[in-house]
Amino acid sequence: MNTLPLKKLSSLLAAGVVLSLAGAGTAVAEAAPANAGQQITQPAQQAQKTAPPRGKAAATANPLYRTGRLAGSNCSPGSLPRGSTSAYKRFLTRVTNCLNRSWASQFRKAGLSFSKPRLRIITRKVNTPCGRWSPGADGIYCSGNRTMYMLITKQNLRNPYALGITRLMAHEYGHHVQQVSGIWNYYTVASNRAGGSARLLLSRRSELQAECFSANFMNTVRDSLPVPPDEWNRTVDWFRQNGHKAWTRNDHGKGPTQAYWMTRGFSTGSVGACNTWSVSSRRVA
Repeated sequence: MNTLPLKKLSSLLAAGVVLSLAGAGTAVAEAAPANAGQQITQPAQQAQKTAPPRGKAAATANPLYRTGRLAGSNCSPGSLPRGSTSAYKRFLTRVTNCLNRSWASQFRKAGLSFSKPRLRIITRKVNTPCGRWSPGADGIYCSGNRTMYMLITKQNLRNPYALGITRLMAHEYGHHVQQVSGIWNYYTVASNRAGGSARLLLSRRSELQAECFSANFMNTVRDSLPVPPDEWNRTVDWFRQNGHKAWTRNDHGKGPTQAYWMTRGFSTGSVGACNTWSVSSRRVA
């Protein structure tokens, strides 16, 4: 096909909302389990190594930036047939396991402690420890309990889209990487002290980095998912034209800016290429 259908790209758009809670050190993101039978939880596991750095250097000169390309994980999450909630849950769980393997390896290279996020799969929007569910989001990361919330909607089941779902999960996982590496600690403190345009700038640095981390991961699964080059290019182009339309404020970056960091993360595969904290404000407009 010549263009990516909007119904498939709706899941790509839902990158999740992340807002700092003043003085709380957490991030606002929303989602919740329908019931105990509709969630899958993966307990966090602590690795050895050292504690994450603190202060501004945690964001601008994080040890992760020196680890090169994101490690592969031999990721083959399998098929995603229409109408199957169980297959959808299985796919989400497998992709999360792939992300765990890739990022655990990267943290080992950086000499940093690592812990996995929890995964909760839900079928209706609910509140989380970080706040109420945000309209339009299909996935959210809450730093308060280090949990990725992934929503399965009827639309998702009717039109499952492996590339879009994986990109979304990798974006939310990117926020967890920021959390456990110390980057988000700096972001939260700085954001709570900032106001107006300065706070929005910090939000864009965070969101665009998560998008770049997501693209790093998409590079690692380009053959196994797979991620056909033409389909990836159409996805990036769609974000270039529409990526900013989901947000009422410019807290995620303009469409061309989102496309820039997606392309940068995917083409290099390098975690260091995703240092949005040291570039000029023009690069995160």
